[in-house]
Amino acid sequence: MTSIDDVAASLGVSTATVSRALRGLPGVAEDTRARVTAEAKRLGYVPSSAASGLASGRTMAMGVLVPVIDRWYFSAVLEGVDRQLRAAGYDLILFSLGGAGVNRDRVFHRSILRKRIDALLVMCMHLTEEERTAVQQLDYPNIMVGGAVEGVRHVGIDDARAVRDAVEYLIGLGHTRIAHMRGGGSFDIDFEVPRLREQAFQQTMTDHGLTVREDWSAFGDFRFATSRRSALELLADPADRPTAVFCSSDEMAFGVLKAAAELGVAVPGELSVIGIDDHEFSEPMGLTTIRQDPEDQGAYAADLLLGELLRNEPADYPPSRPHTLVERKTTGPVSA
Repeated sequence: MTSIDDVAASLGVSTATVSRALRGLPGVAEDTRARVTAEAKRLGYVPSSAASGLASGRTMAMGVLVPVIDRWYFSAVLEGVDRQLRAAGYDLILFSLGGAGVNRDRVFHRSILRKRIDALLVMCMHLTEEERTAVQQLDYPNIMVGGAVEGVRHVGIDDARAVRDAVEYLIGLGHTRIAHMRGGGSFDIDFEVPRLREQAFQQTMTDHGLTVREDWSAFGDFRFATSRRSALELLADPADRPTAVFCSSDEMAFGVLKAAAELGVAVPGELSVIGIDDHEFSEPMGLTTIRQDPEDQGAYAADLLLGELLRNEPADYPPSRPHTLVERKTTGPVSA
C-alpha cells in the first residue's frame, strides 16, 4: 500500500509538506500543492482520516444534511462538497431525511448532535425554532446551502434578485400575462427556496403593476412530470392562457415545454418559458434560464468550514454567490 512517505520520496519533498498540502493547510506554495495532489492521485495514496485526526482530536468527517438525494441541485452541491473534503483528507457523512418527516427527529436530534462530525452543512431546509437554536449552539462550525435560515450562515444565490431578473426579462420582452410554475410543498418538509421565489415573483409583478392570477400559480413540485401535468391545465384554453411562464427551476421548465409541444403551442412564438438553475439539460433544450452553480456553492461552503477547522479562519456571513441570465431559444417578444 502506498504511504505518505512514498509520495514525499517521489517528489523529493518532506512528509510534512505532503501532509500539509493534502490537508489544505497554509504554508505550502500552490504549485507544490498541485504537484503533491497529482502525485498522490497517481500513486493511489489515500490519506488516513483517523491518523490525521489523532493530534487534533477531530473525527476528520463533515456531516451534510439533505431533505432528499435524488434531485439535481442536491447531488451537484454534494459533488462540490466532496471535492473539497477529499482534497483536505476529510470524510463526508451524509444524513438524509429520505423525503419523509418521520426521519427528522432521528436524523437531526440523535445522529447529528452526537458529535460524530467536526462540522455540519445543511441543504435547503426550513429549520424549526428548536432546530435552529440547536444548530446555533453547536460547538462546531455549521452553515446552510440553498435557502437562507435566519440566524444561520448561508451560501447560495440571492433568490429574490434572481427571480426579479427573470421576470423583468420577460416584462422587457413585452409580456404582461405571466404565469408562475412553482415548487415546494412535498415530502412534509418546508423548503425555504420555493417560498422565497414565490414571494419574489409576486412582488416583482406587483411592482410593475401587473396582475398575479391565482389560477396561473401552478404547482410543479420541482419535478418534470408534475409540472407537465400542471402546464397541460394551465395552457388548455387558447382564449385565456399566459404568454410567458416563469418556472422556479429548470426541471419544471422542461415539463412546461413538453406540455406546450403536446398542445401545439409554439415556443417562443406563442409562449415564452424561463427557468432558474442552468441544469445540465438546459443548453441542449435551448432553455433560457438564470444560471447558478450548485457545485461551486457546495465547494465554497465546505471550504469556509475547512478554513475554520484547519486554518483558524473564522468566516462571517458570506456574500451571495453569482447568478447570470442565459438567453437561449425559449423566450421572445410577446406576439402582437
